[in-house]
Parts: sequence; C-alpha cells; structure tokens
Amino acid sequence: MKTKAMRLYGKNDLRVEEFELPPLKDDEILAKIISDSVCMSSHKAALQGADHKRVPKDIDRNPVIIGHEFCGELVEVGKKWAGKFKAGQKFVMQPALNLPENPYMSPGYSFQYIGGDATYVVIPGCVMEQNCLLSYDGDAFFFGSLAEPVSCIVGGFHVNYHTQNGVYEHKMGIVEGGKMALLAGVGPMGLGAIDYALHCSRKPSLLVVTDIDDARLARAKSLYSEEDAAKCGVKLVYLNTGAIEDPVAAMRELSGGTGFDDVYVYAPVAPVVEQADKILGHDGCLNFFAGPTNPEFRAQFNFYNVHYLYTHVAGNSGGNTDDMREALSMMEKGLLNPSVMITHFGGLNAAPETTIHLPEIKGGKKLIYTHINYPLTAIADLTELGKTDKLSKKLADIVAKNNGLWCAEAEKVLLAEAPAI
Repeated sequence: MKTKAMRLYGKNDLRVEEFELPPLKDDEILAKIISDSVCMSSHKAALQGADHKRVPKDIDRNPVIIGHEFCGELVEVGKKWAGKFKAGQKFVMQPALNLPENPYMSPGYSFQYIGGDATYVVIPGCVMEQNCLLSYDGDAFFFGSLAEPVSCIVGGFHVNYHTQNGVYEHKMGIVEGGKMALLAGVGPMGLGAIDYALHCSRKPSLLVVTDIDDARLARAKSLYSEEDAAKCGVKLVYLNTGAIEDPVAAMRELSGGTGFDDVYVYAPVAPVVEQADKILGHDGCLNFFAGPTNPEFRAQFNFYNVHYLYTHVAGNSGGNTDDMREALSMMEKGLLNPSVMITHFGGLNAAPETTIHLPEIKGGKKLIYTHINYPLTAIADLTELGKTDKLSKKLADIVAKNNGLWCAEAEKVLLAEAPAI
C-alpha cells in the first residue's frame, strides 16, 4: 500500500514523499492517520537530524517519518492483535515506548514506517507489546492528537517530588494545597498546565502564572479567569514579570514570603530558570519542562539552598501510558479542553515548513491534517480570509460560535471540503 509522508533525511531536510509500505506482518497493524499536532520536539529532531538522541544515524539512507502527536483509525489488524483491536477503531498512541533495548526509540523520530505526518502507517508489534496503542472514543481527531501533549503536562505534575523529614522516601507529585508557579506559562503547554492545575484531583491552593507579553497574558486570563479558578478552590494570579523591576521579590511576596513548593519552567531560557530557582521555598521542586535545542544549555542554580533548604530539580520530556489514559479520561469527561492550545491548522503539504520554522510562527499548537492540501492557516485570520474564500468563511463562522476555538464541527467541515493531498 502506498503512503504519503514527511520524512527526515538530515538536518532541516524534510520531504513529503509517496512510497510503498511493506507487507503487513502478523504482529503489525495498518493505520490511517488523520491528524498530527506539531511539537517543538519535532522541530528539534529536524534541526539536529541524526545528532538527536531519538533519531537513527542512517537517516540519509533510511529516512524516518516525523510527528508523534497523532490520531487516526485502524485499517487492518494483524493476527496477533485481532482479539484486542479491530479495523475502523479510532486510536491514539503513547510514543514513549520505553523499550528495554533502546529507551530512546519512539514513533515520530526513530521508525521508517510510523509517524504522525503520514497518510498511512504500519504500527510495529513493539508498540502493542508496550501497551502504547490506546483506543480513542472522542468525536474530534485533533483532541486525540492533543492527548499526547496533555499527557506530558500530566506527567510533569506526577514527576515532581518532595522529601519527608527523617525518612529516605520521596513523595511523588505536587504538594496538594501548596503554592505553584508556572513561569513563561501562557504558551500552548502552559495553558494546558493551567487547565490541568485547576481541574486535577491534586490542586495547588495558589497558582501564579507569569509571562512578559500582555497580549498573551490577556488571552490566558480570558480562557481561565481568576473567578473561575476560585470556583475550583485555587487562587490564580497572572503576572507580567517584564513590567516589574524585581519580579523575584514580587513573586515571593505573592507566596506569603515562603517561596513556592512547585515551580515549572515553560521556556528554555537561562534567566527564567534562574528566576525559578530564586523563588523556590523549603523542599521546593523546580520542574524544567521546556526542552532546549542547545545540548550545552546551562543555568546557575543555588546549591547553598540545595544543602540547607532541600531544593531540587525534576524534568520530563514526556508522559507515560497512564498519564495518557488520565488525559483521555479527563478530556472525555469535559474536565479539560485542549482546544485552547490550537492556533493554526494546515495540510500535509504545510508540515515541512511548519516543523522547520516552528519557533518563528507565533501562537500555540499547529495541527496538520494529513489527507488534505491546505496552507498553514491561523484561526485568527479566518474572518479576513473568509471575505474571498468560501471555506474560510464557513470555518470562521463555526469557530466564532465556539469562543474562537477550533472544534469538532470545524474539523469535519475542513476534512470534507478541503482539497485532498
């Protein structure tokens, strides 16, 4: 069977090509990809090529399919899995396989025949053996794509840890009823973290969210108001640290002078990391969530406080399968709405330029619908585009009814009316 896919051949060498998939084995599954959400990690893979930890060294001869935040339908199920999966079933995938022989191998980075930016893929047996292929029952495919980044956010809350006096055991997770700060926290992942912090089972009592852009802070506030947060039992404070002479003093004052229990860094910027260090309280955990592209990235950290205040660092580059199950469950129950993360959409033709230039494209998450040919388009531009384009007008009217957010109805119209790839 033929597929069209975006493949990585080397540093910033991404190509959309049509090629033949190999015959299906008994322990494999043929699947149709509908949507993929472009991750900054995919940009890093494109930027670093074979130097990336998850990318094979021989991609110049055996290119890999890029994209790991995908959702679709199963087409044909090999004999081994016929009792567990069936054709027509919607699915999502946890790309962090954690294979014993190579913990870095992951769909969307490491495999020739599976990745999110493709029309059809072959799911290898190791994915099912690791219980990383999950059934998805939602209406919108893009919600399934967003289950992966949301699972990373969930994992970030679970990976933090705290100590206990006199006991050599760590308590995993954030401090319930504690003080939390999200620095550079109104990008797409930061917005998802606000949503999760307000609606998860273990909430902070104080949540301070910072950025240096008033417009981004205003959008976050319009989506998650202080009043709505209070109804969830959380005091939410937005702070523009770029407009304050001493942001560290201001944040420590907001904490009541104690500092914060859990601090998340959502931008790989050394001054932000150092700011996070300075606002940690006793036994405070700094989570470096944002992955840098520079392998030599460094920031200063106060080791006096490590010794006397038990401050410490955690990091996570993804969630696990349980995190994804939690994300899917909360989304299906309506507790989380990851639509707020989406600002752009496009077709498979737009995937290479979007992936390579991702940091330069302002906004949140970018959705790629792999079976259509459509330019990368900002949701905010649909009204203007709709003056001369009928499909844009139709999509603009739909999202306007949905508080300006992408939704299942918009997805269905786009897939039905956009030209095929």
